[in-house]
Amino acid sequence: MLRFFTIESGVITEIHAYDFSDMNQLIAKAAWIDAHDPSEHEREVISSLLKIELPEADDVDEIESSARFFVDRRGLHVHSLFLAKSEGKHNTVSVACILQSQRLITMRDGDIADFRLMRLRARRGQIRCKDIETLLLTILEQKVENHADMLEDLHRELEKISHAVLEDDDSDLEECISQLARQEDSNGKVRLCLMDTQRAISFLLRHLQSRSEHREDLNEIVRDIDALLSHTTFLFDKINFLMDSTQGFINIEQNQIIKIFSIAAVVFLPPTVIASIYGMNFEHMPLLSWHYGYPFALGLMVASGFAPLFYFKKKGWL
Repeated sequence: MLRFFTIESGVITEIHAYDFSDMNQLIAKAAWIDAHDPSEHEREVISSLLKIELPEADDVDEIESSARFFVDRRGLHVHSLFLAKSEGKHNTVSVACILQSQRLITMRDGDIADFRLMRLRARRGQIRCKDIETLLLTILEQKVENHADMLEDLHRELEKISHAVLEDDDSDLEECISQLARQEDSNGKVRLCLMDTQRAISFLLRHLQSRSEHREDLNEIVRDIDALLSHTTFLFDKINFLMDSTQGFINIEQNQIIKIFSIAAVVFLPPTVIASIYGMNFEHMPLLSWHYGYPFALGLMVASGFAPLFYFKKKGWL
């Protein structure tokens, strides 16, 4: 799907395709072309009208800096990682941004919340922008703001898990471990996207040197990223602490169960020995014909069972 936006009176405005019968006129007017999971036909139309070759999905996913941030005849390229949420799980999606002299082209496969929010704000006329470079910086700034919101959500979820682990005696500790694993995965992906954005900002600082206002905006984004990276480190430490605490409580519960079985084995061991001795089927045994032998054996077994319990209680093991 292709979406087109223009800059009018310093505000980003979405252009609806049905307003134009000529695709040439539509593309010429657009300052931002957002290609969301474009079809082969849409790729061919954009390539032929702009006379450029759009990157393939494999090219966008390359991890080397030289393949993610570079300049060629098509323009300035920034392949940046964004977060997309699917089935309650965060995934990273690479977005190819091509900055040209008159327009910005973004290509992506996933449905990303940052772009949905940008489109919603554009429809309401809430994105002030005077040139294409500012538009790219606005997208990156929106991305960092959304990551900050995600980290706040992660922190709130960790507070709930912390209460369940440390204060709620009836909580499901195994479920807490599963939740902590998901939080750790999401936090790691947020950190990865922030570090990738940091690299993109460094690249833009080298290639947008002529605009001092852009440099100030970029430096502001870098400061925000540094603060968020420190917060992800704090969340990692908190997750590890809660994970260790949860595993420790699980081990304590398991030890309590093993302790009960161990005590039960010790308590029943003397009565079992006595019963085994008096259960021997020999002809000649001491006290075999004694009238009080049976109640005496029962009493001895009970006494031998209570003796270990009394000893454990005195030692404070129970």
